[in-house]
Amino acid sequence: MSRTLFIIDVQNDFTEGGALGVEGGAAVAAGITEYLAEHGEAYDLVVASRDWHHADDDNGGHFATDAAPDFVTTWPKHCMAGTPGAEYHPALDTSRVDVHIRKGQGVPAYSIFEGTDDAGASIGEVLTQHGITDVDVVGIATDYCVRASALDALEHGQHVRVLRDLVAGVAPESSEAALAELGHAGAAIVESGALPTAGAGAPEDGDGEAGTAGDRA
Repeated sequence: MSRTLFIIDVQNDFTEGGALGVEGGAAVAAGITEYLAEHGEAYDLVVASRDWHHADDDNGGHFATDAAPDFVTTWPKHCMAGTPGAEYHPALDTSRVDVHIRKGQGVPAYSIFEGTDDAGASIGEVLTQHGITDVDVVGIATDYCVRASALDALEHGQHVRVLRDLVAGVAPESSEAALAELGHAGAAIVESGALPTAGAGAPEDGDGEAGTAGDRA
């Protein structure tokens, strides 16, 4: 078994005060840092994704330009390459990140599987190269990019856990629905505090019961 942690889009524009800030985003950033300090050695690879959109076009219709955003398929400008909003939240310790994925470079993109690393490799190629069999998912937003990334990881053949206290969503109802969908699709929905620290032995994936979102979902 080889395990990776996906840290999805913990960026300034997706946390409080950002262009598309979600409630609890900053707490998730800090919580992931605390989690990695205790559990980092449990992972063979840590991967972080960021939206990295063009500033000078609508990114394939992803940015609303001619009408108000519908917040479903069109959005206000956010996470534009090279801007402070696209940077990782300062509470997230990126020193433990092994692979950085950029997605949405000119096109709509939600899943980490739609991005590439600095060498142009897809996350699927990275997982295969490292022999990854298990993926834990944390980050923002539960009901959009976390959902899409976890579903694609399942489709890729990974055993997936979503750490529900380390995700934050756009809305409580859609976040609960996303976690329920992921549970039905085969992901384990677990609390990070229920996981042993590195060296203590990992629980079986089925030990985490699927349920509704926590306070930060």
